[in-house]
Amino acid sequence: MQEFDFLVVGSGSGLDVANATASRGNSVAVVEEGRLGGTCLNRGCIPSKQLLYHADVLETVERAGEFEIDAEVVDVDFAEIVRTVTDDVAGSSESIRRGLESSDAHDLFSGTGRFVDDRTVEIVDGDDEGATLRADEVLVATGTRPSIPPIDGIDEVDYLTSTEALRLETAPDHLVIVGGGYIAAELGHFFETFGGDVTIVGRREHLLPEADAEVGEAVTDRYADRVDVYTGYEAVAVDDGGGEVTVEARPYPDADAVRAGDEVVGAPEAVEDVTVAGDELLVAAGRRPNTDALNLDATGVETDDAGFVETDEYLRTDAEGVWALGDVVGEYLLKHSANHEAKAAVRNLLGDDPEPVDYSAMPFAVFGSPEVAGVGARERDLREADREYATNTYAYDETARGSAMHADGFAKVLIDLDGEILGCHIVGPEASNLIEEVVVAMTAGSGTVADVREAVHIHPALSEVVDRAFSGQFSRGGAHDHHHHG
Repeated sequence: MQEFDFLVVGSGSGLDVANATASRGNSVAVVEEGRLGGTCLNRGCIPSKQLLYHADVLETVERAGEFEIDAEVVDVDFAEIVRTVTDDVAGSSESIRRGLESSDAHDLFSGTGRFVDDRTVEIVDGDDEGATLRADEVLVATGTRPSIPPIDGIDEVDYLTSTEALRLETAPDHLVIVGGGYIAAELGHFFETFGGDVTIVGRREHLLPEADAEVGEAVTDRYADRVDVYTGYEAVAVDDGGGEVTVEARPYPDADAVRAGDEVVGAPEAVEDVTVAGDELLVAAGRRPNTDALNLDATGVETDDAGFVETDEYLRTDAEGVWALGDVVGEYLLKHSANHEAKAAVRNLLGDDPEPVDYSAMPFAVFGSPEVAGVGARERDLREADREYATNTYAYDETARGSAMHADGFAKVLIDLDGEILGCHIVGPEASNLIEEVVVAMTAGSGTVADVREAVHIHPALSEVVDRAFSGQFSRGGAHDHHHHG
């Protein structure tokens, strides 16, 4: 038995807490079964955004004709693009390992951690199999992995998840994607830009069902120009006979029945079964928590029906001295959310006055084409809550910079009747950057329209799209509004 002040299972954002704890003179154990750095670095946001930037460059060149520039792409070394990114990520992960191994304050254990009781973990495989660790405080930060839905035949076919798709050194001729969320949007854009055919099969009415419906509709329309989009369809069977992968899909059952507010969930026009085929299948149907190997039954840690760890607002689990953060708690499966939770965990572990995690202005972005970002409430959230609100939308091409760029897209703002910002949703170039001033206004400012409206915006810059969305004429919606917003 080895004793520590602090133990973390998982080396993504949990490492931030480990490092802060170690810097205060505590002994720290880090348990990791794979590569250091977690999902984001190794098989998530870092490699995907690096790859997607290559797609953005190629797309820019391909659009040059719109700007009276005659350019052609002579060659694309796809394998080298992927290798460069993969090597870069591996280098970053290795440097984290070297840092931990050379640290006097950290002990790194390679293998899968399994709880023996609330604060005792044994390593059940890997290089450090057999080690038993006990700590005063334990942090569960084991993240998530791709979720594979129960599709007939899925166990018999070779399919990709996002993990493998990010390492493909040959672009598929025709990629079929099951799932219509951000991974489908990002990887669909990536592989289509590099010349493949792409088919997306998603259960909900729009791609990006977590986004505001107007944004989701705009994205779906834009994607439908470039890829085959079957929204409102559920994949029910797969087969890979005859050298290709075939996916059978049928209209998702809730296409007609379930309505959220007055927004139809599922595509009403989906009436007959479809069969789609390609040479590669990517399953991008969400993520599931890595809690099944932890033996949490030996602890007081509670999980929800989907297996995510339950915590209070301070990130404490039901077990004394056991904390959890990141994707495994299932709040927001975003790296910046996990980093935000890590700061809170450090404060609450090491400080005197615990403070709840503030999720109120948690933004998200999707780096597809078009780019999407949002923060705060969606219109359907406000309707379901029967809130009164006002909304305004402003198009990129109505600004000087947006027009110069031939930019397609808009910013949409939702406020309450006193001018408090409830949400903002952007689809178009640089959405992930444009959302930030709204996040800052909601977090550091008074959180009202005036924060954005009264700040001077550079002319002519894209930030004018946000400025004008906040400065324009708002229209009432909400409790008294029963007509449908298209």
